[in-house]
Amino acid sequence: MAENKGILVYGELTEGKLAAITTELLGCGRKLAGELNEELSCLLVSDSIGEAGKEAIAFGADKVYTAEDPSLKQYQVESYLQVIDRLVKDTAPRIVLFGQTAAGRDLAPHIAFKAETCLSTDCLDLSIDPETKLLLQTRPVYGGNAQATFVSELLPQIATIRSKAMSPLEQDDSRPGEVIPTKVEIDTSAIKVKVVETVKEEISGIKLEDAPAIVCGGRGIGSAEPFNTSLKELAELLHGAVGASRPPADNGWVSEAMHIGLTGKIVAPDIYFAVAISGASQHIAGCSGAKHIIAINKDPEANIFKEAELGVVGKYEEVIPALTGKLKELLSS
Repeated sequence: MAENKGILVYGELTEGKLAAITTELLGCGRKLAGELNEELSCLLVSDSIGEAGKEAIAFGADKVYTAEDPSLKQYQVESYLQVIDRLVKDTAPRIVLFGQTAAGRDLAPHIAFKAETCLSTDCLDLSIDPETKLLLQTRPVYGGNAQATFVSELLPQIATIRSKAMSPLEQDDSRPGEVIPTKVEIDTSAIKVKVVETVKEEISGIKLEDAPAIVCGGRGIGSAEPFNTSLKELAELLHGAVGASRPPADNGWVSEAMHIGLTGKIVAPDIYFAVAISGASQHIAGCSGAKHIIAINKDPEANIFKEAELGVVGKYEEVIPALTGKLKELLSS
């Protein structure tokens, strides 16, 4: 059996280009590869990969395996799994990294099961133990109230990484690397699920996951209207987006796509305004990666103030307009 060596990143594509999570994974993988003095590889799977292979090299990969086939146009776990499982067996990586995305959460457990190894999901940090050369996998536990570091002695070591938890490298189109086309043989008899329709949600403005600033409203907002007026005005002023905790989504005030939390979207903006949000652990799990959390709540005992870097005790109906007005004044001067 070949010795497990090197790091393999499963790369996701968005409209023919590397998804943001892929560049973040490559940045993390490059750091780990440097600690191990081993190669970083990336696998791209699609019906048409185009220049994405060269792009992956520019973001840190030494080798890029490309698997192209018409049957791989749409993500389907049973067909994609065949490609990834074969490459993992052929290349025997020490570490395999996936994004904590819909596809990553779907594929990683299957690969771990087939490889008879362990899996750590939703990791916030990865590093190499200098003595054992094993992967130290840090992830949130107890609903995000604490973090724990896990180690597995089984190889390959597999982990999914939370979006925005890692930073990509600066793109360097002069980096040397190798794009390796991979022969694809899909066993269609193994595919039990068929995609019959794809519905794309129309999103106006910047996506929550990409927003540098987020203004997030909670149960205390009281209705749908402020999400489209005062919160939206502040978010647009900051070139950001509006989000919501679980109750506004459950009450139908906002779409589910705006829900931030353990069962919603995981975000890590530069600035996160938590407006009329109590600070339940399920919500904190979705925004704890933010660089700066600013809380606005009329309850001085609200748990959100324990998580926030800055806090304002007051009614959001008074604080948000005053803050927005002051920002406009500063930006215009």
